[in-house]
Amino acid sequence: MATLTVNVDHVATVRQARLDTEPDPVFAAGLAELAGADGITVHLREDRRHIQDRDVEVIRQTCKTRLNLEMAATEEMIAIALRIKPDMVSLVPEKREELTTEGGLDVVKHEADIKKATEALKAGGIYVNLFIDPSPAPIEAASRIGADGVELHTGTYANAPLGERRDVELGKIAAGASLAASLGLKVHAGHGLDYRNIEPVREIPEIEEFAIGFSIIARSVIVGMERAVAEMVELVR
Repeated sequence: MATLTVNVDHVATVRQARLDTEPDPVFAAGLAELAGADGITVHLREDRRHIQDRDVEVIRQTCKTRLNLEMAATEEMIAIALRIKPDMVSLVPEKREELTTEGGLDVVKHEADIKKATEALKAGGIYVNLFIDPSPAPIEAASRIGADGVELHTGTYANAPLGERRDVELGKIAAGASLAASLGLKVHAGHGLDYRNIEPVREIPEIEEFAIGFSIIARSVIVGMERAVAEMVELVR
């Protein structure tokens, strides 16, 4: 049975729109756990556009489940992770001008740097996950690097129109999950998944965990955080 980590970044997005103290992603993380989330995800971006350093520190202290820290493979972020000690780090690509992460980490192109970051984090006792496209080359590179797991980028699938094109993208995710599992990697999935499109992905047996944020936070504005999380937990399981 797959598990769910809830990304609370966009609670902080609303807060930062006014540079205020509310809504508080720390409080949102607690509500998500009460509603059945198996973990909390936060992305500490280099530009600090939403989650701030203090958010990560306080959520680390108060999280009752597991904390997944998404971050770029930079010296600054590696130092922060080694100090805060999240349960898991997910290395992701970043562009300052992007609205959201636009694709998977180019592990093949940056293999040496990512391997160095992975080794440093693992030496600190942190599980290392690589956010990558569901293609053979980056999955095989993740295995060579020694990552513990991969998070398969589901955004292309989520954005594809219903029908043959989406089915093709779903097939890529299924094939990627199978390859990753065969190489001994734990398989996570996320990006763009919502209350409608998650069901076919949920049926892929190798996927052990989903990381979902935006759709849950968007729904929570209407129905409340606990209900929004509980509904997604039910769908995932």
